[in-house]
Amino acid sequence: MNLSLVIKQRLEELGLEQRALARAAQVTESYISQLLTQKKLPPAPTRTDLYEKIGKLLKLPGGELAKLADLQHREQLKRKLGDPPGPLYKEVRELILSKCNPDKETQIRAIFEKQPFGELERLVTQKLLDVVKGVAKQELENEHWLRRVARLSHRSYAQMRVLVLEFLDTTIFNLSVENCVSFLDPLIESWDIDLATFAMQIVLNHRVATGHVKQFEFLQRELEEPLDEEPGFKEFLQATALSGDATGEEIAFLRKLRFKKKRPTALYYYRELQNLKDPLHFRTLQTK
Repeated sequence: MNLSLVIKQRLEELGLEQRALARAAQVTESYISQLLTQKKLPPAPTRTDLYEKIGKLLKLPGGELAKLADLQHREQLKRKLGDPPGPLYKEVRELILSKCNPDKETQIRAIFEKQPFGELERLVTQKLLDVVKGVAKQELENEHWLRRVARLSHRSYAQMRVLVLEFLDTTIFNLSVENCVSFLDPLIESWDIDLATFAMQIVLNHRVATGHVKQFEFLQRELEEPLDEEPGFKEFLQATALSGDATGEEIAFLRKLRFKKKRPTALYYYRELQNLKDPLHFRTLQTK
């Protein structure tokens, strides 16, 4: 069943107006109106802060509205699958580039413009979006933060709360100019990327974000080759009289021992274990 129809039906049954619903959800009446007329897709099912408030007012079982929203989002996704990503709005790209390290802007702009929405542009946009959404999600119930961002964006508190809810459902494929003006512009101070390693540094506006420098790196690591266990070590483990009191840390240490020409016996590992356990072989670290 359609989520909007369920909400409208419950409003009618309870004799409530859209105004009461907007007040309970702490959003604007315009937002509720667009939601009920299906001009807007329902918020993501994970937006429990919204659905719980609406469900409580409408006296619906917990989680029912989120389930309906999930079904609608799945249907929407099915319809969109297969469509190639389109280019970002020109204004969105310009705003993102305006925040870039000035020394690299020309080079990165050329890469962005080579393809409608190429790999580098998607990478940068996605990471900027992830960082700002992380801040918005963390501060969603912080009225002081919402009012501060609202002032920076020249909007009211109620309008900003609606925008936050919509922004948290945004992806790089439907990022709008309004999203950028409301969040990316006031929250992001600058960003830089190493085109050789794709390491990114994002600096957030310190007035609206704590820990305002974010560093992301993409590193290639060589996998360690698996180590073959020494036959003597296997015998040592099988002989509980020799290895029965060994700790996991001690066994891990003994397993890593390697020998080029000699093949140690189970007895060697037993004696090595005793050396590990003897306090005379180790110094105690002095704490200040």
